[in-house]
Amino acid sequence: MAGLSTLILLLCAAKDVMPSSSHWKPTWPSYRVPVILPQSTLNLDKPQFDAEARLEVVSPCGPACHKSSPLPTYEEVKNYLSYETLYANGSLTETEVGIYILSNSGDGSQGKSRTKRQIYGYDSRFSIFGKDFLLNYPFSTSVKLSTGCTGTLVAEKHVLTAAHCIHDGKSYVKGAQKLRVGFLKPKLKDGSKGANTTSSAMPEKMKFQWIRVKRTHVPKGWIKGNANDIGMDYDYALLELKKPHKRKFMKIGVSPPARHLPGGRIHFSGYDNDRPGNLVYRFCDVKDETYDLLYQQCDAQPGASGSGVYVRMWKRQNHKWERKIIGIFSGHQWVDMNGTPQDFNVAVRITPLKYAQICYWIKGNYLDCREG
Repeated sequence: MAGLSTLILLLCAAKDVMPSSSHWKPTWPSYRVPVILPQSTLNLDKPQFDAEARLEVVSPCGPACHKSSPLPTYEEVKNYLSYETLYANGSLTETEVGIYILSNSGDGSQGKSRTKRQIYGYDSRFSIFGKDFLLNYPFSTSVKLSTGCTGTLVAEKHVLTAAHCIHDGKSYVKGAQKLRVGFLKPKLKDGSKGANTTSSAMPEKMKFQWIRVKRTHVPKGWIKGNANDIGMDYDYALLELKKPHKRKFMKIGVSPPARHLPGGRIHFSGYDNDRPGNLVYRFCDVKDETYDLLYQQCDAQPGASGSGVYVRMWKRQNHKWERKIIGIFSGHQWVDMNGTPQDFNVAVRITPLKYAQICYWIKGNYLDCREG
């Protein structure tokens, strides 16, 4: 078992290079991430697919609870980042991983549930109408899961979402074996050949076109945690589609500290249940953070969980602005703040270790996953 110093390096193994205070552009940090590689894979019994899909996760463990939790051991971290893979034919495997550091440079940074309501004061969400917006980046990267959640396109055939949309912590949900991903497209009228004949005063009708999922990766940190103390930290999953979606996607990135986010804000779009068929966009300030979670009060409803949380910052190497997914919207928490209950919506941060894992799932080659 590695010592505490090794574990801290694993958790924070990233060279965080920020712009000087005189630099006016919010700039993506340059990270060097650890390497996560499969060590062994074994076949598991086929799951029962008997769990009910949950569109939100509720946890009483807030920022103070997470910050006071003991640092996991090296072996525990390896166990949390090991993962299950569910295939379209219902077969299931479990893969144990190894974690390696190729660069030692780095410095780190560091109640009662409210049912079906995650709106704070005035509802600040925006419904996105019209194909000119819905079919254009970044809104076109948001997709709907057949289990009711939202996902985000992060590669030619891959969708990032929340683990609880697939697995309730104990069992795979009903519909997970035949999981589909829906893409909003214009609903053409009979006899039309793609021309936009809709009146400008009326939003154009849209429909979902579905693609089947080939396989799904879920980290064991979620399966073992079951949405308790550490569970929400690992509430993410990656879906591989059976065919390319042919849309522009949004890359993943390591989540910078909240103080380095432009305006301290995050953005995400999802298919909130109270606005059926509509893609809903929102942005808000980050209120607090732990190493694994971002606490915010973005207005959201069940159905938005699994949305990719993103920011737009300057990419110094490419000399251009770039949006990246830095987290996954998970759910709702009541938090005890100095003896007073306060509620937050929570996003799972993409840490250096999670970036290494998700990137490897996508690319299959750790050499393509060294820069976060």
